[in-house]
Amino acid sequence: MERTTLRRRALAAGTATVAVGALALAGLTGVASADPADSAAAPVSADSLSPGLLAAMERDLGLDADDARSRIANEYRAAAVAAGLEKSLGADFAGARVSGEKATLTVSTTDASHATRITGAGAKAEVVVHSLDRLEGVKESLDRAAQRKAPKGVPVWYVDVEANRVVVNAASTAAGTAFLKAAGVDSSLVTVARSAEKPRTFADLRGGDAYYMNGSGRCSIGFSVKRGTQNGFATAGHCGRVGTTTNGFNQQAQGTFQGSTFPGRDYAWVATNANWTPRPTVNGYGRGDVTVAGSTASVVGASVCRSGSTTGWHCGTIQQLNTSVTYPEGTISGVTRTSVCAEPGDSGGSYISGNQAQGVTSGGSGNCSSGGTTYFQPLNPLLQAYGLTLVTSGTPTDPPTTPPTDPPTDPPGGTWAAGTAYAAGATVTYGGATYRCLQAHTAQPGWTPAAVPALWQRI
Repeated sequence: MERTTLRRRALAAGTATVAVGALALAGLTGVASADPADSAAAPVSADSLSPGLLAAMERDLGLDADDARSRIANEYRAAAVAAGLEKSLGADFAGARVSGEKATLTVSTTDASHATRITGAGAKAEVVVHSLDRLEGVKESLDRAAQRKAPKGVPVWYVDVEANRVVVNAASTAAGTAFLKAAGVDSSLVTVARSAEKPRTFADLRGGDAYYMNGSGRCSIGFSVKRGTQNGFATAGHCGRVGTTTNGFNQQAQGTFQGSTFPGRDYAWVATNANWTPRPTVNGYGRGDVTVAGSTASVVGASVCRSGSTTGWHCGTIQQLNTSVTYPEGTISGVTRTSVCAEPGDSGGSYISGNQAQGVTSGGSGNCSSGGTTYFQPLNPLLQAYGLTLVTSGTPTDPPTTPPTDPPTDPPGGTWAAGTAYAAGATVTYGGATYRCLQAHTAQPGWTPAAVPALWQRI
């Protein structure tokens, strides 16, 4: 099935992302491995999270700073454990989620014999009828039907891992039933739920800050990225097409859309000119910027915060992964459904859990006065689609003016060489040790494996 293929490909091609997440775990929680057996949660250090992010989590989730740090640490651990169990359970895996302020992890399986393995990894085991592959196979059929013709009166559909069913939100039962019939899916696996939701994208043609498309519409920057030596940023695909020019918050020339997909998916990237320097930060809107350390994806139930140029910081939780949503412009698949609010102009903006980048704002319903539901395009598929590297706290944006000095116990030498293009997964030797490349890049003087742990993992 397409979803299975994409997920397995992401697990293979996303090794760099998982490894970067493991490095972040090592710095924040004492976890140096994504292996469930090696994982252990501990409070996140006070210096590792933005005060602005903590303040927003207190406002929107009712968590004080200590509780927020503890929850994020548990969520980091849960993501690592869930990823490991998904690989080991294979076709019997039926999803994972966290719940409660302590972010307790529950992993579902269709085979009761796996319960001991799940509990041994520190998660709660739940035996269900349908595997995640089977349910998402049904969702893929719905996606294909929507690509042929966007369903009328059916704004959203997704796999609900807690209910172990596919859920179709529709304006009426008749509209939902018609959609199931058009897709030819097994209705016994689907719940049709009445919904008044009317999602729309959050691009704002009234202007504002952040960045402007062709001098008129406004969206928000997602995350700083690089493609080789070219700087740029990730954002939403509906904000512009290939060739669309952008001006920055200061109305100065900024860049051009190099890749854009919408509908179907909702991702894009903009290459910027030399006047703009990529930084591994997310705007905290007066509460302190958040530093991006990696892009390890969180699980259902995890806390997540959003930054956008219209409404600033807001937080909520991840409700469902791999959701499909129909906007007036067409159907989008593969987005994540959240309880975070957003408004026009926030499109393309950053979603982040702790210091791990999650995705870019796509669209939703409601607003930040009465509350709403918002969807984000996951970041890792975006990076993979365009061959981009996320700029993180451990990624140099320019070669150091003075190469760092290696520890005396780790002298230079080996197969690593500046000027060489390394693909993710490549191995080199340096200073008597072997390293694996975490992110594709061209090595620069000073970017030695021992000096840049965001790019290299010692093995």
